[in-house]
Amino acid sequence: MLSKLRMEWTLPNILTTVRLIAIPFMGFFIFAGQAEGEKGEFYNILALAFFVGIWLTDAADGYIARKYDMISDFGKIYDPFVDKLFQFTTAFIMLLIGKMPLWVVIYILVKEIIMILGGAYFLQQRMLVVHSKWYGKVSTVLFVIALAVLFFLREDTKYLANYIFIAPVLMATFSTVCYAVTAVRNFEELGNDPSDIKEDSPNSTETKSDDKKEA
Repeated sequence: MLSKLRMEWTLPNILTTVRLIAIPFMGFFIFAGQAEGEKGEFYNILALAFFVGIWLTDAADGYIARKYDMISDFGKIYDPFVDKLFQFTTAFIMLLIGKMPLWVVIYILVKEIIMILGGAYFLQQRMLVVHSKWYGKVSTVLFVIALAVLFFLREDTKYLANYIFIAPVLMATFSTVCYAVTAVRNFEELGNDPSDIKEDSPNSTETKSDDKKEA
């Protein structure tokens, strides 16, 4: 299992790497977009273009992974990691420029720490990888849509940010609970001996057909 977590230079993983490289550029343009006049508008358009491009690339690599059977165990971890980095980077910089509510950023940070620590524990104790499920994907889509709306908020409409994140936060909470229940159930089914885990066991990992990719 652990040997499968090495980087595989498949097209979906390459696209994920492109997204990873694009994230700091997007962050810079969001921050630079606060400049006055046409210069600020230009940077804001660039930031939005990078934001949309990263999102569309995520959808593209998932489609390619499913269609051409390029799903990998490394990708199932790598892709969600880059997704979360994308979301948190956007949220943090939006916080710095006054468009993102502090409570949302704290929520995202706490939730991701719980998910990372929980995932690391299950991987270490049972070599069990907690893969992306439909409720996690819905949560991600809702957060991305809410973040996209922030690009269009002006000084007199910034207060709306407190409301547009209610649905994403509720869905993310539901998703986190579902992941925890699924992981604990699989953890118990695997027993106490990690050697009982078979590579093709339905309890050890998700089957490829159950995943979007996560390539």
